[in-house]
Amino acid sequence: MSQAAPMIERVPGLNFLRTLPRAAQIGAAAAVVALIVVATMWSRTPDYSVLFSNLDDRDGGVIVNALGQMNVPYQFSDNGSAILVPKEKVHEARMQLASQGLPRGGNVGFELLDQSRFGASQFTEQVTYQRALEGELANSIRAVHAVQEARVHLAIPRETLFVRDRQPPTASVLVSIYPGRTLSEGQVAAIRWLVSSSVPSLNAENVSVVDQDGRLLTPPTGEAGGSNAQRDFVSDIEHRSVQRILTILNPLLGPGNVRAQVSADVDFARREQTSEVYRPNQKPGEAAVRSEQSSVALQNHTLGAEGVPGALTNQAPVNPVAPIIDENAAATAANPATTPTDADTPDNENLDARLSTLEAQARLVSPSGNARTDITTNYEVDRTISHVKGPAGELKRLSVAVVINHRYIDKEYTSLEAEELENIRALVMQAVGYSAERGDTISVVNSRFTDPQDTSIPFWKNSVYTETAVTLLKYLLFAILFFVFWRVVVNPIIQGLIQARSQAQVMREEVEEDLERQQAAKERAAEINRYEDNISTARSMAEKDPRAVAMVLRSWMNNKDNDDDNKRR
Repeated sequence: MSQAAPMIERVPGLNFLRTLPRAAQIGAAAAVVALIVVATMWSRTPDYSVLFSNLDDRDGGVIVNALGQMNVPYQFSDNGSAILVPKEKVHEARMQLASQGLPRGGNVGFELLDQSRFGASQFTEQVTYQRALEGELANSIRAVHAVQEARVHLAIPRETLFVRDRQPPTASVLVSIYPGRTLSEGQVAAIRWLVSSSVPSLNAENVSVVDQDGRLLTPPTGEAGGSNAQRDFVSDIEHRSVQRILTILNPLLGPGNVRAQVSADVDFARREQTSEVYRPNQKPGEAAVRSEQSSVALQNHTLGAEGVPGALTNQAPVNPVAPIIDENAAATAANPATTPTDADTPDNENLDARLSTLEAQARLVSPSGNARTDITTNYEVDRTISHVKGPAGELKRLSVAVVINHRYIDKEYTSLEAEELENIRALVMQAVGYSAERGDTISVVNSRFTDPQDTSIPFWKNSVYTETAVTLLKYLLFAILFFVFWRVVVNPIIQGLIQARSQAQVMREEVEEDLERQQAAKERAAEINRYEDNISTARSMAEKDPRAVAMVLRSWMNNKDNDDDNKRR
């Protein structure tokens, strides 16, 4: 103990530890022991790999039970979203679990129909089919990259024979999105159409989509529902109009010398109009004839007035009328085969001529007789029925504002001429589809642009750089603290242990050397003692029997002489 104490004092790490408080010494010793235990356990634990990840609780529980039955050790990841097994047993475990149909993938689909029971009621079959359809839809929605989990609820009313009592089916979808991802409007619309196309008589407007945070991803029906689409429609019209203006003016004036803005006034009112119009009466020759009927009554050889004269006989005689002889009419009367018929006369033409022709024929046949001609013509009544449904978005007015920079020539800015501005205005009118009937307005202004100023902020005021610098400082501070802890606590302990081991080795070697020296000294002392014992024994023998000793000495000397002779030979 007297030699070990000064040796411990010569170890610098241990001297430093002796200067620390008792609690610090205990904590450092505990930390060292914990590191040794962790390193030992880590070196003995097998290397685990992921068997399955992103499993729901139902599949996870079944897989854990199956692994326990197969005697396969398993672990869970830090967040519990993955099951880990030894690396050399991953493929074997997957094969065995696949033979049992695991994992099932969350929702059960039409596999439920394979488990139909005998004697099940129609209501049970309908509920089973609805559950299977919900599971299949959920599995299809989970195929979207941003969707982690999905549940579908269908509200399908019972069918009825009365139309007034029928209700449309509805559906709701709950989606769980992966962290850091979002669903776009197109993806939400695709989910709605997927569900509505899979259920009979289900309209896409009756499908609501909600995320795991309770946010409604589908806009409600009404004004709020169409506001986004209307705003996008107006923005698309304005953006395309601006692009047309820039596309046609940039090659003429150079890029960066034209600024354009377009404001579109769009009417999103839905209008339906049904009208029934009757045209006014038309001329006989212009209207379409539906039917025509003509009749001629002739009465020949009529007798004169007879009987008792009365009041009528006191009247003055009528003026005589000479018969009008028409050669054509006479020829027609003589040759009835040439009498014009309805087939020879086109419809809706020369109606008066036909009437006069018939009267002339009647007079020629019987100048003294009576003739009566009746013609009845029915015309079609004009009627126009139109059903007009206006578009959802109708452009009512377009306002265009264009600013053109001065032209830079010979290091000077000059304004454009009036003729050039008028040509540019005409090009803008053609590009945006100007319509005076709508009341469109176009304003083209030529003005010098202000020189661009450097509006960039210094990098030390930029939030991105400052946040990055703070993060780096944090890591740097952690590194400095770890380095100080290493140099002040861990490294002295390790160096002290190394030096203590080396000092112990030196002490062990010194002790071994001392033991060897003592053993050699003992051996030499033993040899000296044995030599002295032999001398004393020889002395005692010489004193007791000198003759015998002399004979021994003589024999030794003879042997030595013989050896010398042999060597000489």
